Amino acid sequence: MASLAVLLIAGIVFATCTGGAPSSNPVHAASDVNATTGKSTGPASIEAGVEPWQLGSAQSRQTVVTNGSGLTVIGGVSPSGASLPTVSTVAPAAGTIVPAAELANPVHDAASATIGRNIYVFGGGSPNTVATVQSVPTLSTPGAQGGSGAVAGSLPQPRSDLTVATISVASGRSSSTTAYLVGGYDGTNYLPGVLATTNGTHFTTVANLPVPVRYPAVVAEGGMVYAFGGQTASPGTQPSATNDIQMIDPATGKATVVGHLPQALFGAAAYLLDGTIYVAGGQAPGGITLTQITAFVPSTGKVLHAGLLPQAVAFGGFATVGTGPGAVGYLVGGEVTSQSGNDQAGVASGSLRTVISLRPSRYGGAAGSAGAGAPYSGTLLIADRGNNRLLSIDPARNVIWQYPSATMPPPPGGFYFTDDAFFFKGGTGIISNQEDNHTIVEIGYPSGKILWQYGHPGRPGSSAGYLNQPDDAYLLKSGVVTVADASNNRILFISPQGQVIGQIGNGADAHNPPNSIAYPNGDTPLQDGNVLVSEINGSWVDEYTQTGTLVWTVHMPTVNYPSDPQQLDSNLYLMTDYDPPAEGRVLEFNRQGQVSWLYDAQAGDAMLKKPSLAERLPSGLIMVNDDYRNRVVVIDPATDSIVWQYGITDVSGTTPGMVSIPDGFDLLLAGGATPTHPQTG
Repeated sequence: MASLAVLLIAGIVFATCTGGAPSSNPVHAASDVNATTGKSTGPASIEAGVEPWQLGSAQSRQTVVTNGSGLTVIGGVSPSGASLPTVSTVAPAAGTIVPAAELANPVHDAASATIGRNIYVFGGGSPNTVATVQSVPTLSTPGAQGGSGAVAGSLPQPRSDLTVATISVASGRSSSTTAYLVGGYDGTNYLPGVLATTNGTHFTTVANLPVPVRYPAVVAEGGMVYAFGGQTASPGTQPSATNDIQMIDPATGKATVVGHLPQALFGAAAYLLDGTIYVAGGQAPGGITLTQITAFVPSTGKVLHAGLLPQAVAFGGFATVGTGPGAVGYLVGGEVTSQSGNDQAGVASGSLRTVISLRPSRYGGAAGSAGAGAPYSGTLLIADRGNNRLLSIDPARNVIWQYPSATMPPPPGGFYFTDDAFFFKGGTGIISNQEDNHTIVEIGYPSGKILWQYGHPGRPGSSAGYLNQPDDAYLLKSGVVTVADASNNRILFISPQGQVIGQIGNGADAHNPPNSIAYPNGDTPLQDGNVLVSEINGSWVDEYTQTGTLVWTVHMPTVNYPSDPQQLDSNLYLMTDYDPPAEGRVLEFNRQGQVSWLYDAQAGDAMLKKPSLAERLPSGLIMVNDDYRNRVVVIDPATDSIVWQYGITDVSGTTPGMVSIPDGFDLLLAGGATPTHPQTG
């Protein structure tokens, strides 16, 4: 695999998220988001986010260097196995990728470094392992043209699957850079020699690895070079790997094992972010592609869990832009062999078009803490509609409760089409509406005992005791249940005795306030006792009192299918556009219909498909049901990136880490608080 690699194909500019400038919005400003897991006492956990732009085609095993605030991406391999000659410049802030040059020889599994005015590309596969050193002029800005590359020299022997780290030393107004080539394979042998070069064409051996590896993750810090994991020689057909952390001291010529990763891996990525080294992703010897992020503290030798990638990835390109607190790592493209377990996330298998950014998390607590990097604390409830079940998971993604189960049978009439679910009474119960079963049920938590039920299972209707596609059932603190009885075009208020004691809408499918509402699917209770209603037909959002008095109404002409609006501030609201002509969207708006933020990734892994509910977490992030991509995701509105995912994209399942058409969620904090709807239950 290429060392400091970022996968990007030449000549492509991709869909970006079309929101405004989140950094100017105090709701989204990073400095205004409170940590949810306490003050950090050590290295920060990592926020890793799938960017809203992507590659034009899937690639892996390319190499990358930084060019100021951008990246230069070199070579790689296509899913068909063809080596690529492309050299591209990338502006991550804009999500633009521009072809800039071509290599003299296509190559993958190479390594690269900027030395002086040139980028040098060392070895690689083309498709066989080569000793060639190629050069292209340094490209400082996206769009700059560097012409064709050239063959600049040769390595002492053929070498692929290596990684490079550079160390620069300032001297007056100038500096000198030494590139260190670590690990690799000559087609037969795993190479222990660590090579150094100051000009890209002349090499000396400065150390020998005690454990020869290929595909290590490598980074420099404090004058030392660190190599993490790597594939090791094995007499069998299955690749083996090490969990060793090897330190190379160029000054003494010694290389030693100084620690161990939590598991053996190869093809991972390494970053230096705000003084801490992080290792992300990689592949285990058995073929499982990983999402784990690990922090390594050289001064203490500590190895700490630092979070999870929202997409499992190995053999992706990686590099760091910037230094200090503002440094951002990038992991672009790569490969997924297979996934399993509760930490699996993203595309199930194959080559990737994904671009992932990594930065110290402002909300995920310290590395090594429980649930490090998680966007929430407490218990997350998921209405797993396609599997006709409810799940509770902790911040470490462990399933801690499931209903129905062998010891908690479903209610009379079955538990079918689990649409929404919300905690009530300090987390002692859950209310859930079964949309296509036409029922509402209250369940004790965690006992699973049936506390209350309304409607006739499998029998839609509009007369007393009947519902037709109930949506968003909430239990108010008064004990009254409110629900959007969608196909009956009404909002109902139902007493604990099962009597309808209030109604908004007369049953006519028309937006004619205050008399009628058109196919409502949302009835969110507000703190003042009013309800926030979304009308699908005609794209209206309204606020009503419980007695049916209209407070305000707004038409949303750019929204095709408004779903489940939530109030964020006195005149700020959040909802999804469930079914626009193309992708699903998430937006913030005011009573005048002005959209202040829009998440609208239009293609690839960042795109949503029929998202039904979005809510703002205490961390300031936005959690979303991405129903028809079989996942629950969390979006950072300050970066417009997906920073957390539960579920495998576009694949349904029942095993840990998988769901099917998730259609609802809720969050329960310690002490019984429900932060997204404190006014109910």
